[in-house]
Amino acid sequence: MWKVGIIGATGYTGLTLILLLKTHPYIKINLLTSNTYKGKKISEVFPLLNGIMDEVLVPTDENHKGKCDVYFLCLPHGKSMESAEKLYDGRSIIIDLSADFRFENIELYEKTYTKHLARHLVPASVFGLPELYRDEIKTKKLIGNPGCYPTSSILGIYPLVKNRLIDGNIFIDSKSGVSGAGREAKLGSLFCEVSEGFRPYNIGVHRHEPEIQKEINKYQDIKIRFVPHLLPMNRGILTTIYGKLKEPLKTENAYELYKETYKDEPFIRILNPNTYPDTRFVRFSNYCDIGFKMFDDGSFVVVSAIDNLIKGASGQAVQNMNIALDIDEKTSLTGLPQYP
Repeated sequence: MWKVGIIGATGYTGLTLILLLKTHPYIKINLLTSNTYKGKKISEVFPLLNGIMDEVLVPTDENHKGKCDVYFLCLPHGKSMESAEKLYDGRSIIIDLSADFRFENIELYEKTYTKHLARHLVPASVFGLPELYRDEIKTKKLIGNPGCYPTSSILGIYPLVKNRLIDGNIFIDSKSGVSGAGREAKLGSLFCEVSEGFRPYNIGVHRHEPEIQKEINKYQDIKIRFVPHLLPMNRGILTTIYGKLKEPLKTENAYELYKETYKDEPFIRILNPNTYPDTRFVRFSNYCDIGFKMFDDGSFVVVSAIDNLIKGASGQAVQNMNIALDIDEKTSLTGLPQYP
């Protein structure tokens, strides 16, 4: 049994990790940390865990090096690097759910977020999107789990940019449930501020845009425009991508291209032509559903849907752990979507 620690266990991603890992046959959670709730049982913070997991939360700031085989860092951007600095020993696997190790280019990270305090660890890390970097994930001890918006966006457009089929800019329109903003109390996340409304935010300045852009630029030199929106629902992301191809492609041919690209990917579901994703059909699952429409003038629309807390965060982190530990990557992630 591998020993696992969740550093910052009382946010949505921490809770989701607990629920996923509780059924994992090869690991044991032996460390849960929180500065805010230290000394309390995790079941006091989340009553749904009562009688299921009653471990006491210990301070995040204590020295936990060497206690676990795998650490999940569920900390804010700019804070995970401090924990990674303390925990990294080249043996334990560290999976960071913040942005601190998603960028190979430190200057781009600092321009987007803040000064990087563990620059020497960046070369040891890998961008943890299994569908693109599975081989690298197998060899690395530090994994930067991708953001939720970038996961849905990159997976949606990857087959087209990989084959250098796009002509000109692409426009990415993403909509997320409120849990994507985290569990901390924020004015913009209050019920009365969200319910019965629908709005865009951070147009042109959202910090996930550079994360998406850097991955696309590895295949094609094209510009993206990313516009996120806040939906009045708890969870889920629906991403719609608009652009134009160098040469027109029939929807049926695009279907074959996507099926071939993702033929060995257990969590990518390519929908039949003229069928499109719905967040209801990926809720509480690690699936990414992708559909598309190709037009005679070469323009296209690609739509993807994920659960932002599973494939967009904790589920993908568990998938990365499974790959890094060389076990079946589907382990503990085979739960079906919940509907309605």
